[in-house]
Amino acid sequence: MLRLATSLCAATLAACASTSHLPPIERAAKVDLPRFMGDWYVIAYVPTFIDKDGYNQIENYKLNDDGSIATTFTFRDGGFDGKPKKYTPKGFVVEGTNNAEWGMQFVWPIKGEYLITELADDYSSVIVARTKRDLVWLLARKPDMSQTEYDRHLAKIAAMGYDLKEVKRVPQRW
Repeated sequence: MLRLATSLCAATLAACASTSHLPPIERAAKVDLPRFMGDWYVIAYVPTFIDKDGYNQIENYKLNDDGSIATTFTFRDGGFDGKPKKYTPKGFVVEGTNNAEWGMQFVWPIKGEYLITELADDYSSVIVARTKRDLVWLLARKPDMSQTEYDRHLAKIAAMGYDLKEVKRVPQRW
């Protein structure tokens, strides 16, 4: 037990140390929640175990009456004709952040950090990041993006301190 506790403490300290030299991730100045709601196509991301082979990934947000955000994440697993997958986490806006920071909850009571940054003025694209630099999402209102625009967003992601070798472009076909 002592070894396990020591290992967990060391891992936690190493994780903290690895992001301590990075500048804070700047949030969008203000997020108009009703305008942010709707479908967002996942253009690129750092994969997780649940979506590592995801095709046609879409995040949909809907503002609930209580101020929380109903989220529906859908994709096809392994190919365009793969098995449909659906996850329904719930978002909670963090007070005092101008709606640019959420807690995203897949399992109660744990809320993962969700930082809205690099939000286009016309709400056509957004980068969602985390302080740990372990996950990032490039989302857009359309399923495709020019290579020039994609490269511009990747440069912003790299400037935040992400390793671009971890970022994967999502196959989208609609």
